[in-house]
Parts: sequence; structure tokens; C-alpha cells
Amino acid sequence: MSFAAGYGKTNVDLLFENMPRLPEEGEEIFTDRFSLCIGGGVPGTMITLGRLGIECKTVTELSDDMFSQFALSEFRKAGVEPVNVFHGNKVAVNITAAAITENDRTFWSYGNSEESASAEEIYEALKGAKAVAMHESYTDVYRRLKAEGTTVILDTGFIEGMSLDNFRDRLRIADYYLPNRKEATIITGESDPKKAAEVLSSYLDIAIVKLDKDGCLIYDKKSYTFVKSIDEFVHVDSTGAGDAFFAGFMFGIMTGEPIERCVLFGNITGGKCVTAVGCTTAYVTRDELYALAEKYKDNIIYNY
Repeated sequence: MSFAAGYGKTNVDLLFENMPRLPEEGEEIFTDRFSLCIGGGVPGTMITLGRLGIECKTVTELSDDMFSQFALSEFRKAGVEPVNVFHGNKVAVNITAAAITENDRTFWSYGNSEESASAEEIYEALKGAKAVAMHESYTDVYRRLKAEGTTVILDTGFIEGMSLDNFRDRLRIADYYLPNRKEATIITGESDPKKAAEVLSSYLDIAIVKLDKDGCLIYDKKSYTFVKSIDEFVHVDSTGAGDAFFAGFMFGIMTGEPIERCVLFGNITGGKCVTAVGCTTAYVTRDELYALAEKYKDNIIYNY
């Protein structure tokens, strides 16, 4: 068990930055700042993790279109092995075009909701991983993987109508769950993040709640630990921060770090992500990650 893995749809983002304003219907407006990058979700997490030197496998849907080929190139540049499980005949990846002004942004998105892979195919692709990112589907796959010794990490993001009733099975499978403040308080019905962590600890040995720009709370059923965010990172765009946090956290799991160091790594990779537009644009190398973790080791506050 030497590699990290995860299944998820690949998102490709076309970013038109520094637009003077958003166009009206029928208008064409030009900008001199454009970028193309992998968007949020598990594939983006695997790219950030691969850049940190972890052997990664991303299980996803790709087809012959130019956006899938771009994604394939980005995976390989990051050292990530893509496993294609697409059997359809449409453009397999999700595509978003964003027009970004100083004060606003507008999105146009194409979404392929088709899931053509069988549970057995997903299982065979993820089997043998040391740690996996848990998808909201294929619950039985993750149950099997956990029984085989794989660490299962859940981070679904916000889902309309999320509650303990519809998350309970996933929480019982997961080794770690990485909700932000909004997600944790909604799912538990507790407005206080500490109380929310206590509810989550009924299902998890260690409960974690991300407190957005403030940092992250850890509860181990006995005491709280708080890990502050990284002050030096200047916020530009929050898109992809959660996925980048996931990558830093999983890096710590893969390298055998204590949980508070895993969270500190997540704060670093998530914090770096928000310093540029795009989910996978800004990132740290492994050496930079370790240097920042040493610099900010006092951000870990025990008995909080």
C-alpha cells in the first residue's frame, strides 16, 4: 500500500480573468488574461498531491475530446496515473468557463452526470491504495477497501439537504471526515463547531472541522486542538481551497504524520491555493511544504 487514489469526475476550468465587465447578451468583450486548469474535485486533489511527490492514481472519466486530452496531460505532468472508466459517447469531463471581473464573476458550465463505471470496476481501480478519497457513491466499494486496510477519507463538500440521516453510513465507513464549519453545523444541527465536532466524534475516532480562513479544529474525544491558518497567504480566489486542503491532509496520512501535522499541511496547501485564480494554479512543492510546516509549527495549539 504505497499509493493514494480517488474516484471523481474531472472538471476543466477556462478562466477569463481581469474582464472589464461582464458581457451583456450578444456582446463580445476581450481580456488579455486567460488560463486553463483542472478544476475542483478528487482529480484536482490528486494533482496537488502528485506535485508533492506522492504516487497517485485518479480514477475518472475521459474521452477523446480536447478537454479530456488536456486533463490527461495535466495528470501526467503532476505524476498522477489516470485510470479511465468512461464507457459513454459524450464529452466525458465537466467544463466551466468563468468570466471574472474585479467585483463579480459569471460561469457557463457543461456537466456530464453520466456514471458509466460499475462498482466492481471502481473497486479494482482503487484496490491496494494506502488512502482513498471517498466519493458520495459506491459506498460498498469503500466498505470493502476499509476492511482491507485502506484509510478512507470523506470530503463531499456542501450537498443540499445534507444531514446525519443521509450521511450516517458514510461516516461509519470513513476514517476521517473533513467538513467546513457550514457543513459540520448543518449535518449535526449544532451551531457551535466544538459541539458539532463532539457529535461527529460519535462516528469517528478523531473529528475535524475546518473553520474557513481561521484554521481548523480537531477533537479526539478528550481534548481540542486548534491549528491556525497561514497568515502570509494573501487571498485572491477561494475556489479549490477545500480540495487543496484535502491534498495536504492526505500527504500527512501517506507519510505517517500525527493528525495535527496532517491538518497543518492541509492549512498550508489550502492557503497557498487561494493566492491565485483557479483550483490548481497555486501550489507548494514538498520542500516548501516542510519548510512552511517548520516555520508555522506554533500554529498548532493544544488543549484549545
